Amino acid sequence: MSDVKRIYVEKKKEYAGKSESLREELVSYLNIPGLEKLRVLIRYDVENIDEKVFEEACNCVFSEPPVDILYRDKIPAKEGDRFFSVEYLPGQFDQRADSAAVCVRFLNEEQQPVVRTATTYILSGNISNDEFEKIRSYCINPVDSRLTGEEIPETLVDVYPEPDDVRILDGFCEMDKESLLELYGSLSLAMTDRDFEHIQTYFAEKEHRDPTMTEIRVLDTYWSDHCRHTTFSTELKNVKINDGFYGKRMQQSWDDYLDCREQLYKGRDDKFICLMDLATMGMKKLRAKG
Repeated sequence: MSDVKRIYVEKKKEYAGKSESLREELVSYLNIPGLEKLRVLIRYDVENIDEKVFEEACNCVFSEPPVDILYRDKIPAKEGDRFFSVEYLPGQFDQRADSAAVCVRFLNEEQQPVVRTATTYILSGNISNDEFEKIRSYCINPVDSRLTGEEIPETLVDVYPEPDDVRILDGFCEMDKESLLELYGSLSLAMTDRDFEHIQTYFAEKEHRDPTMTEIRVLDTYWSDHCRHTTFSTELKNVKINDGFYGKRMQQSWDDYLDCREQLYKGRDDKFICLMDLATMGMKKLRAKG
């Protein structure tokens, strides 16, 4: 039997402004007039906590009785309602879960709880399957979140398999151009094939060994970052803005930028025009104004 305890916390109607605001947004922005009601609940899964501390935490850590309603175990949905839950992707920092675990330890320093959270959305009204999918897609940011199931897990403790040894790219230094390009194409790197050839030359002539996959990935990450900053800091000597739909606006922005340079860099010969300066000029002007 699972030792994981699950609760749902929902704001009382008079304090549920966020839920109503999101409902209005979905109705107007996604054009779903059939969405009559939207409820947003925070789901807590808690493990490694004794019953007495958990009961105390329910009323002062996980919820605030004057403004919240707390439900246990099951989603408080009515017949005909549709619902889904969203959790952070593995590796994403969950501020709410971390804060809750810290607060539980304030109640009892001997407790070492494991806490996970998710956001549960309950939808009421006449909603088609396509509209339901639109709402789910709108509420889930795939960069940091994902759809999660509703079953209570056996444990919240992550168990990771023993990783394989780091792969060494055997024969890398001796590869001919065709083989090197084939390897390059299989790795989906941010660097160019010319950069990849340069790395091969470095390992062959300086390190005298084949690189690991980790080294290639790290180099690719920093190489990409390096190239971006090199481009942003390249001096722009001849700038021409062509006529077109946005030509007049771009010219005005360019003239504003030059005026700001005159004010902020007066008497300085070390500042040259570049994309990095363009990108940060607004901030510099605001800072100069206090």
